Amino acid sequence: MHTLATAFGLTAILAASATAFTVIKIAGAIYLIYLGTKPILTRHDGARSVEKDAQASAPKSLHQFFMQGFVTNVLNPKVVLFFVSFFPQFVPADSQHKTLAFLALGGVFIAMSTVWNSFVAWIVGSVTQRFSGKPGMKKWLDRGVGGAFVGLGIKLATSHR
Repeated sequence: MHTLATAFGLTAILAASATAFTVIKIAGAIYLIYLGTKPILTRHDGARSVEKDAQASAPKSLHQFFMQGFVTNVLNPKVVLFFVSFFPQFVPADSQHKTLAFLALGGVFIAMSTVWNSFVAWIVGSVTQRFSGKPGMKKWLDRGVGGAFVGLGIKLATSHR
């Protein structure tokens, strides 16, 4: 989304409009805080087994995971700022094919991000699998991750342009 927005000038509008940027920033902060409070407020009953927890909550579909990541990314103003400030440095101002250049840069960014995020997902999956039989550890990991998301949301909401 950010590649397309940069290629067609939409991120320049966000860079120029303090109001538009603030709306995206606050929406992103609210969403991060929402994501963070869910694992913090989830009840972790020590008597329940991990298998019962897994059965009690319906598994998320790939579509749900995709949409969660999509919304998180689109509402992240730091990504917008990255695209607005970093990408234009690689496209000459007098270029006849600015849109194509931005799309090419975005394609490279997407490819590199896919490799990196796949690696991170593999590491997180390995850690999760290792601790899946330890409900106490899961409780504290969930609270730690939730706290990090809430903290990031608060930092985003209180950060200045």
